[in-house]
This record gives sequence, structure tokens and C-alpha cells, in this order.
Amino acid sequence: MRLSLLSLLLSVAALSPACSQSHADQPNTVAAVPTGSKGATVTAAKYPVAQPVTGKPGEYAVVKTDAEWKKQLTGPQYYILREEGTERPYTSKLNDNEAAGNYYCAADHNLVFSSATKFHSGTGWPSFYAPATAASLKVKSDGSFGMSRDEIVCAKCGGHLGHVFNDGPKPTGLRYCMDGDALTFEKK
Repeated sequence: MRLSLLSLLLSVAALSPACSQSHADQPNTVAAVPTGSKGATVTAAKYPVAQPVTGKPGEYAVVKTDAEWKKQLTGPQYYILREEGTERPYTSKLNDNEAAGNYYCAADHNLVFSSATKFHSGTGWPSFYAPATAASLKVKSDGSFGMSRDEIVCAKCGGHLGHVFNDGPKPTGLRYCMDGDALTFEKK
């Protein structure tokens, strides 16, 4: 039991600095994302942003039982996409991927990012400054681990992909910090 608790605490400490930034004290840079943003300096037409989760029935086109997801996904994919887990930093083969192509949700093959918006954030997770389309992602508040963050989910299946922060590069100022195991990559 002690070892499990110690492992959990070490995992949280290791992951917290890179992908746990709160937006409470951050300047607002883009409308619609993060959920607490008020200002708008970038248009969604040029750079799509994640839309808020509505919580309405039928919001997600792909709905499966836990048993169906477990059968379809690998262990790490299920842990991240369905249990809102996080992979260890610098363990994803997609973190250093520099090939041109597209990134898809590993659960339903929904296009979520293009390599054109990928950048090296130094956090250990694949990072992007904008989603592929305005219909790619949804954002919702995440208060886990006593932090205030904006969680990013797939707009098609609701699977957890990562978080978004206001410390990204121009032109959007956003950093979509994604778990590589939640994504698949297809080279152009």
C-alpha cells in the first residue's frame, strides 16, 4: 500500500509542473478556449479552437460500453482516453515526431491535429497551438488534483486527450498538451 501511494504521489509531482498550469492569473488570448477566457485576439476562422462540452444527450457520435472500449483499445490507450490518465513525460514516440501528417484520436480516428501546428514545448508531451478543425475537440473544466485546468476531449467520442494552457507560441498563445497514447499519426 505504501509503495502504491508513494508511486502515485511521485507521478503527480512529476507531471504537475509541465501540464498543470492554471489559467487563473494568465492573460486571455483566444475566444472559446480555455473555458475561462474572455478576450479574443485570434479568429476561429483562421485558427480553430475547441468548443465547450455541453453535456447534452447525444453530444458524442461514438458511444461504446467500457467492455467495448477495453476490447478495442490498448491498455495505455484505455487508461488515458477512458480513465483520464496521463502518460509519463518523454515516453511518447509522438513527442519528437517531426514528420508531416495528421494526428487522430486513437479511439475513433477523428482528425484532431495537423503537424503544421505542432511545436516543441519542452514539456515531454506532444504539443500543438491549434486543433485541426473547429469540430475536432471539446473543452471542459478539470478540477482534479486540486488544480484548475481545461481538459481537452475528442469531439467525436469524448475521450480524454490532454489539457490546454495559455503559455503556447504565437499565433494563438495556446499549448494543447496531449497524451501521445491517445493519438495515432498518419504521415502525409
